[in-house]
Amino acid sequence: MTRTHDLSPDKHAGRHDHGRATGHDHPHEHPHGHGPGSHSHGSHSHVPKDFGRAFAIGIGLNIGFVIVEAVFGWLGNSMALLADAGHNLSDVLGLAVAWIAAELSKRPPSQRFTYGLRGSSILAALFNAVFLLLAVGAIGWEAILRLFNPEPVAGVTMMVVAGVGIVINAATAWLFFAGRDSDLNIRGAYLHMVADAGVSAAVVVAGVAILFSGWTWIDPAVSLLVVGVIVWGTWGLLRDSTAMSLGAVPRGVDPAAVRAFLASRPGVTQLHDLHIWPMSTTEVALTCHLVIPSGAPGDAFLIEIAHELQHDFGIAHATVQIETNPETPCALAPDHVV
Repeated sequence: MTRTHDLSPDKHAGRHDHGRATGHDHPHEHPHGHGPGSHSHGSHSHVPKDFGRAFAIGIGLNIGFVIVEAVFGWLGNSMALLADAGHNLSDVLGLAVAWIAAELSKRPPSQRFTYGLRGSSILAALFNAVFLLLAVGAIGWEAILRLFNPEPVAGVTMMVVAGVGIVINAATAWLFFAGRDSDLNIRGAYLHMVADAGVSAAVVVAGVAILFSGWTWIDPAVSLLVVGVIVWGTWGLLRDSTAMSLGAVPRGVDPAAVRAFLASRPGVTQLHDLHIWPMSTTEVALTCHLVIPSGAPGDAFLIEIAHELQHDFGIAHATVQIETNPETPCALAPDHVV
């Protein structure tokens, strides 16, 4: 005998549909610090879901700065400024893609897309990581060529324009500060802006060095440093977004701890077919089979499981199948079966 219970939070706590048990009254909009982007067990942050205004301001500021930086980089013959302008342009595209994905994630489920378009946020993070690495590859190649054939550079222009970049990038990073630990998309935007502020600071230092030493090779050398910083900062985003797109357990969730918690519930003698995966960059889903020979438990048992899964692990969408006869073979019991 089996009973399947969707333990996902429902808008109307206490309502029970046929074949479905409402888990608890914690809404999806308030994950408790253990979503795909979280790394701290036990935190209870309530991060605003909508960063539309932050995206709009960040994109506007960076588009304006890209134009200014590209013009002065061209006029000042600065590869470092042009490299940073190219990087900032990729960030503008990245912010736009992340914003579009955030809006798509709000669309309601349909008959075909039963989870809605929440997964678009994962695709956006993966796109941003891949696109950024491709962009810095082109920048790095040009910097290497310039390193062996250095050209005169306007040091003062580098310093002034990059100084403005520090302010703009730091301000944009601050817009995403609140969501950096709960959403991979927001974390990517935040890290990019922080890295950009640091890169702009490095360009200022390069401008000072060129101004006082006359060593024009410093400009392409700083460009390569910029590339290194970007690759270093992007690697984690690429790793996490790739893993999420393949349905891996989010980094903020300990699967062994989840298994131990479920197996220790009263009456449970066996646990199998446990799956944990990201529905989006902020939401986690779980399914499993629990064998309870003493009989199917009541709603209180299921409500407690749902509450603890969200409160302790950030898993807000759980579906549990109860099996009461351990002698009845389950086709999904072996670990290698999915």
